[in-house]
Amino acid sequence: MIYNYNRIYICTLFSLKNYQKHFMPPCLNGKIHQISHFVPLLRIIMQITVIDHPLVRHKLSLMREKNCSTYKFRTLTNELGRLMAYEASRDFETEDFDMDGWDGSTIKGTQVKGKTVTLVPILRAGLGMLDGVLDLLPTAKISFVGLQRDEETLEPVPFFEKFVKDIEKRPALILDPMLATGGSMVATIDMLKKHGCQSIKALVLVAAPEGVKLVNDAHPDVEIFTASLDSHLNEDGYIIPGLGDAGDKIFGTR
Repeated sequence: MIYNYNRIYICTLFSLKNYQKHFMPPCLNGKIHQISHFVPLLRIIMQITVIDHPLVRHKLSLMREKNCSTYKFRTLTNELGRLMAYEASRDFETEDFDMDGWDGSTIKGTQVKGKTVTLVPILRAGLGMLDGVLDLLPTAKISFVGLQRDEETLEPVPFFEKFVKDIEKRPALILDPMLATGGSMVATIDMLKKHGCQSIKALVLVAAPEGVKLVNDAHPDVEIFTASLDSHLNEDGYIIPGLGDAGDKIFGTR
């Protein structure tokens, strides 16, 4: 099942807690981290698609385990990237064309219309999703954005960018396992639009309400696809329950 929360507003944490206290079904009370299962009950306005699928939930749960190894975390990141790309490409425009069938007769085929997508992994953690997405979109062109977070201000600091030359003619899929504060995502979208890119989607494994709201406020035309909409950010800017530092876990530098 896919919950497509078209233009949903993420309430403040105070509002969420009030909702939890006064309106949430007793079976969910105290389980604010499971927000992706009851968000449809909220009157909110934000643009996000939460991919609620058994395999997605299973693999994400394995990634949340405290002792998840580097190999396992990296493999699961790759696999989830592939599953999410399937849903993010669901509305790609297609066109019919003529081709020769197995018996030599002319038959109709279907192909994706226009320029192939450009994948934009945010360095470094976004690289963990790249191979999985490429499994589904092998002809995609790859652009890169390098951002690192200032651990004191939590603001993104750019250090690298490399875009395909005709990016203004291609749809872009931004890859980043975590959407926490949203600063890196907004900065990446800013850079893409500055280069003329007009169709942008973001693929993230886990999102925090604060980050989703920031992206939606800055770029309401950009749709976010995530495997889970988690509870909140802690005082250090980490998503709760989250995954920890995805970059460190993917590359074994924790």
